[in-house]
Amino acid sequence: MELFKIRKDIPFMRHALVLNAVSFITFFLAVFFLFSRGLHLSVEFTGGTLMEVSYSQPADLPKVRGVISGLGYAEVQVQNFGSAREVLIRLPVQKGVTTAQQSETVLNALKAANPDVTLRRTEFVGPQVGDELVKDGLMALAFVVGGIMIYLAIRFEWKFAVSAIIANLHDVIIILGFFAFFQWEFSLAVLAAVLAVLGYSVNESVVIFDRIRENFRRYRKMNTVEIIDNAITSTISRTIITHGSTQIMVLSMLLFGGETLYYFALALTIGICFGIYSSVFVGAAVAMWLGISREDMVKPVKKDHDPNDENSGAVV
Repeated sequence: MELFKIRKDIPFMRHALVLNAVSFITFFLAVFFLFSRGLHLSVEFTGGTLMEVSYSQPADLPKVRGVISGLGYAEVQVQNFGSAREVLIRLPVQKGVTTAQQSETVLNALKAANPDVTLRRTEFVGPQVGDELVKDGLMALAFVVGGIMIYLAIRFEWKFAVSAIIANLHDVIIILGFFAFFQWEFSLAVLAAVLAVLGYSVNESVVIFDRIRENFRRYRKMNTVEIIDNAITSTISRTIITHGSTQIMVLSMLLFGGETLYYFALALTIGICFGIYSSVFVGAAVAMWLGISREDMVKPVKKDHDPNDENSGAVV
């Protein structure tokens, strides 16, 4: 399915050097902010107090969030849990304040706003749990990266595997750089979005790489640059349909999903935008600079009988 068909190939690779220089600068800045500012980790990673409260009627989450913010909490996670009447609240650690004191203060404030609220449970999430989540998250990221490289190396060629991983890590680091620079809260939902972006971005790379391989087999007179430009141009319509549809859905979550889904959708929005860019100007360009050629894609066919060989077919 194509919304439009471009008759003349767009010379994407002509501008690859300049655009990759921009990518390198953006990547460097993202790494700099990650090390200088760090991520603003949520309660799941740093530890804190977990409260579950219940209302007789569906809870007004913005109002609950406003009451807790009035106690001096800059950022607090408030979301429904199980039903519209159950609310889960995650509070960050406060120095010199115990879990019991923290939960009692919050409960009294909630009761002042709505006497129907009741406390279902309260518990403390220790920082050691957060350390385990960080390790598990990094391990999951490593497994995803390794699996993608093995898959691409088997399906295509090792040069495509290396270029795709460079492009995908480019997207991930830039997402983390945005969260570090603006100090947006990094939660488990955002980690899930980062892992989703890895899979989403590699899908676009696979489509382009598959068309490059097909072009090498089809067009014998084209050089590598022309092959890559034709592959990207011929998949533009598909890219617009796929990424446009996905972006509409993600933007709906970003605008109407509330604070619970806001940073999750924000990470996906950044990842989708940079995923398109990296698949074209990072993944394809790196494959070109690694020296991808027709010989890598089209293996020579061995013939049983070579008419130029005088000894072929000789009977001993």
